Amino acid sequence: MAVHPQVEEFNAYRSKMNDRLLVEDNKVLKRFFSLDNQAYQDGALSEKTKELLGLVASMVLRCDDCIKYHLGTCYELGVTTAEVYEVFSIANLVGGSICIPHTRRAAEYWDALSAQ
Repeated sequence: MAVHPQVEEFNAYRSKMNDRLLVEDNKVLKRFFSLDNQAYQDGALSEKTKELLGLVASMVLRCDDCIKYHLGTCYELGVTTAEVYEVFSIANLVGGSICIPHTRRAAEYWDALSAQ
């Protein structure tokens, strides 16, 4: 299955720059990355639920890189388009109209993921 160029570019850059950050052997950064990874594992809430929560928070905080990351993970976890659009609706309800441009970009990225 071919990876959409937009998805490939984002993942390659993210991976490259994460490696760059971690090569410095900064204990706080390494612990933060580890904590982030651990927080999204199954617990009282499923990994899928936590990713959807991360997506809505990222949209309200207007972090396009975070939105792409969570959309990618949601896609891998089998989240449906209907579920993603419910997250979009909650994010816009909570975050207001300032979230609309991020929702547009999120929809474009979800379409790229789905086209793979």
